Parts: sequence; C-alpha cells; structure tokens
Amino acid sequence: MRLCRPVFTAALMALASPCFAESSLSIPVNNPQAPNAYVDLLALMSGHCKTLKVAGRTFACKTVAYAHGDKGRVNFAVAVDDPADDNHVVSFSGENGKRADDNSYELPIDRMLLNSKDRPKVHGLPVPAEQTSTGLCRQTGNFAAKKVTDVTCSATDSEGRSYELLFVSDGTPVSVRRIRQSAPSIQDPFK
Repeated sequence: MRLCRPVFTAALMALASPCFAESSLSIPVNNPQAPNAYVDLLALMSGHCKTLKVAGRTFACKTVAYAHGDKGRVNFAVAVDDPADDNHVVSFSGENGKRADDNSYELPIDRMLLNSKDRPKVHGLPVPAEQTSTGLCRQTGNFAAKKVTDVTCSATDSEGRSYELLFVSDGTPVSVRRIRQSAPSIQDPFK
C-alpha cells in the first residue's frame, strides 16, 4: 500500500485532471478526449471498496483519490485491484459539485475516464479514454477535517454500461495535498 500511493499520486499529477481507467476487457469508446486541466488539489483516501463494478464486472480496489482540476473538473479516481493490469484505473468525473452541509458533497457525473495498460501513452503514462455518462457521486465527511467516511458513485455511460462504487474509509486521516492555488469550483451554501 505504501508503494501504491506514491505511484498513484505521481500518475494523477502527471496526467492532470483526467485520471485513468479501463477494464482488462476492452471497452469501446467513441468520444474525443477533452483538453487537460491541471490538478490543483489531491486527496487520497484509505479504506476498501465494498462494491466496485465496471461495465458489469466486479473488482476490488487499492485506493480512491479525489482530484480537483484548476478548471473545476473533479474526479473520484479508483485504482482497481486487477491482477491482469497494474494500470487499471476508473474515474467518475464531473463538474459543479455541491455541499449540502459540512459533511456531505455531491458531484454530478458527466463522463467516465477509463484507463488500462493497453491505452496510448503520453510521457510514458496511459491516457484515459473518456466515455460520456450520467450519474452521481456522494461523499460523506470532509477534507478540512481530514475525515471521509464513505464515497458512493453510480453512473451509466452512453453505451448503457454501468459503473458502481461504494468505498468505505478505514478511519485513517485523508491525505490532502494542495498542488497549486486556483479558484474554488464547489457550490458551498455555508460561505
């Protein structure tokens, strides 16, 4: 796990906000890739996935990260525990997240970012495929307190494939890194 976090962090920062993922089974993607933004905030959460389903296949996960891009895009990136693919990462991606209170955050999902060892590489790192999707992620807890209880996500892509995540924290404080300063993109009724 100690080696997994630095490798995962480096990959997230190098690729900017689009994180990775694709199942070991090839998932055809018909959408062009959007321009990259730079990650300005990264939060790594420790725990386990009670549920992780990618296009109908069930997986375990290694870790979950929240990555906020300087243009407002947010990814909940899941490092998939896939023995056949060390580069397997699935990201639930969206914009205009909202806090309902101090301990809950919702992110509407408009695309899935899919990466695997078979994806094309830029600077030695796989570039994720983007799949138009609809869905929602909910996070219980907050990064200021360095405590997240769980993250749930559910999305369906434009081809009808479904993606589900139920991540439960092990209680370890969240590791939050501000990489660069940018304007906040969250709709926060408490400010």
